[in-house]
Amino acid sequence: MTISPIEFVMKVDVQHIKQRFGIIGNAPGLIRAIDVALQVAPTDLSVLITGESGVGKETFPQILHQNSPRKHGQYIAVNCGAIPEGTIDSELFGHEKGSFTGALADRKGYFEVADGGTIFLDEVGELPTPTQARLLRVLESGEFIKVGSSKVLKTNVRIVAATNVNLIQAVGEGKFREDLYYRLNTVPIQVPPLRERGAEDILLLFRKFAGDCAEKYHMPSIRLDEEAKQLLTSYRWPGNVRELKNITERLSVIEENRDVTAEVLREYLPDLSVQKLPVLMRSENEQRTFNSEREILYQVLFDMKKDVSELKKLVHDIMAGNIPAAVPHEDYSRHPIAPAPPEAAIQEAEEVEDLSPEEQEKENIRKALKRHNGRRKSAAADLNISERTLYRKIKEYNLE
Repeated sequence: MTISPIEFVMKVDVQHIKQRFGIIGNAPGLIRAIDVALQVAPTDLSVLITGESGVGKETFPQILHQNSPRKHGQYIAVNCGAIPEGTIDSELFGHEKGSFTGALADRKGYFEVADGGTIFLDEVGELPTPTQARLLRVLESGEFIKVGSSKVLKTNVRIVAATNVNLIQAVGEGKFREDLYYRLNTVPIQVPPLRERGAEDILLLFRKFAGDCAEKYHMPSIRLDEEAKQLLTSYRWPGNVRELKNITERLSVIEENRDVTAEVLREYLPDLSVQKLPVLMRSENEQRTFNSEREILYQVLFDMKKDVSELKKLVHDIMAGNIPAAVPHEDYSRHPIAPAPPEAAIQEAEEVEDLSPEEQEKENIRKALKRHNGRRKSAAADLNISERTLYRKIKEYNLE
């Protein structure tokens, strides 16, 4: 089968980009994403990069910038989820001296500094609504206003955004502006998750990470036997490439035997059936939609409390002689009892029994901060929320 000259050039270009930016893999979805990035790079069109956390979305804005006429200009990457809501407008657009407490001098924002270059907005779905309106104005007219100023400034930047959340769903829930979504999504690039890239890519990445680690720490590279390879490629990799790299590095440093068996590898792969929160089965009338992982946690605690209460009542009835101790098996099938949760979980469920949802949230945040000695980044990760959201909640509940 012959290929056209254009297809040959495209393949050569993609291979060059993979070598230049250290991209490993030959999966069609990955090659397609690189190809789209190369085609749109010479333009000024806005690009929205989507994909799960850990797939390597941060590489594609650099491909776009380095292959564009703006490559000699500034390239600035901004993690929108890591900037507190109260300061994000100042970070992006700058502020005037005295515009708020602590504004001791004029400050240029990223859009002013990156004039003529590219701005990468990572976790763009975390932007607060007022900031979304400001960003939309930049996209439409290149205009912005510093915090505390009335002077309109102009900037010429190329905006590349990335997110691991479903922005269409966020638009439907009123959390993200529809007009901003369509402005950002002029050209979409979908980065596939590792589990969809196939066994070949997983093994290529493993060998690359193992080789890099061996070179860095001056040790022989680890190798997998056939059974271990099958285990590695059958795992679903919820953390994607980032998780594969972490596990490969841990194996390389900890294991003395350079030949890794499936039994050894299994010790490093998380048991997802244990890690996942226990979501109890419900009838169709009892099913509900959860808007956040925190709501799921609350519901699990409530369900756990209910199960503990029912278990206590059943034990009390048995002790009182109201129910025979030897209950036939079929009775249990009609009245299933959840396995007894750990004592700490029972205590946690009993503690939240008389609290309102707001008080429960406040207590969970307080305990997370205490567990991590006030380190907000660690506490936010523990609570499965962004640092910006945690910062806002701390102020809201006066937990400073």
